[in-house]
Amino acid sequence: MRRLALIALFLTLLPPAALAVTPDEALKDPALEARARTISRELRCMVCQNQSIDDSEAPLAHDLRVLVRDRLMKGDDNRQVLDFIVARYGEFVLLKPRFELRTLALWGLPPAALLAGVIGLIVALRRRRTAATEPAPLSAAERQRLATLVEPGAD
Repeated sequence: MRRLALIALFLTLLPPAALAVTPDEALKDPALEARARTISRELRCMVCQNQSIDDSEAPLAHDLRVLVRDRLMKGDDNRQVLDFIVARYGEFVLLKPRFELRTLALWGLPPAALLAGVIGLIVALRRRRTAATEPAPLSAAERQRLATLVEPGAD
């Protein structure tokens, strides 16, 4: 019974299969369909925002998938299709922003933060190591207390 409950729990946690692309959208040419799916995975659903249009069932995502396929049927290459969609909807429609001067902070800050963290960790470990190897000298009161503790016959 436990095993069955564990299997049921595991199955509920699995993500559902992406059934967003309907058969009537799919192109007859497998090569064009593969290109359309590749492009669709790069475009953000403007309704869901955290899903690609390939995974989203929103009506706008459906319209964008159809638009991508129409552009491919007209002979556009992948870059031209993406440029066309970006021109209509803006850079936000791309799930992975392009590497440009205005997106430099977006691409550069995560590695810079990681580097700063590593440098900070190295500095902290070095300080800790030097503090552990060089004990602070005893004050006069501490030396006096130590002397009374070490003397034989002291209480």
